[in-house]
Amino acid sequence: MGMRSLFDVSGKVALVTGGSSGIGEMIATMLVRAGASVFIAARKPERLAEALERIGAHGLVQGVQADLADPAGAERLAASLGERTDRLDILVNNAGATWGAPFGEFPLSGWDRVMDLNVRGAFLLSQALTPLLARSATDDDWSSIINVSSVAARHSDDAPSAAYGPSKAAVEQLTRVMARWLPRDRITVNCIAPGWFPSRMNAPIPDDYRAAWIERTPVGRLGRAEDIGGLAIYLASRAGAFVNGQVISIDGGWSA
Repeated sequence: MGMRSLFDVSGKVALVTGGSSGIGEMIATMLVRAGASVFIAARKPERLAEALERIGAHGLVQGVQADLADPAGAERLAASLGERTDRLDILVNNAGATWGAPFGEFPLSGWDRVMDLNVRGAFLLSQALTPLLARSATDDDWSSIINVSSVAARHSDDAPSAAYGPSKAAVEQLTRVMARWLPRDRITVNCIAPGWFPSRMNAPIPDDYRAAWIERTPVGRLGRAEDIGGLAIYLASRAGAFVNGQVISIDGGWSA
């Protein structure tokens, strides 16, 4: 096997949830540029259409509207995908939300919104798409699930969100549980824990906090699309076939 084929994902079919912005769009774009056929799922149709235009400049991408905070959303998304493709090689569970409020005032509605989308949504969609992922896998080329966590799963600060970090810690443990069960279906499961990658979610954060984050990061910058996209391609390719149940931080050394 040559080096190029080792990292080759061309011809694979991928679904990236939360693919209309931020890290999801970065991963989807890099997979498309690497030759994969990519579906992106997002809740808002206008943002989905805008992302399809941006990502489509690089290759083959299609969109599926879905709300994974809705308990029935995963089944609807899986059914819609099944009508449009007979295979799925890569699932990236990236859809996520946060909620800002002081601890003593944090509402139950905010807690439920974050947990429902970040944890339950990833679990239900993985469960619903396991048959399609299993059908696409072969003995020599397994399918892969990549969950997206955050450095907030293991590090806390003064950010006013009581739910986001705990939800991402749950995603990391869910990854380990799935990684024990799904290899019997020839599916590996891993988790990416990003640091700061510029996105709509973190855009409101003050410039001084951003500067302090960069100062603490040994490589001296924020994350870029090729950083996180390259890691996703590694995990989804033959090069990452023996990696399973791992949480990989990608933060330029911020958490070191």
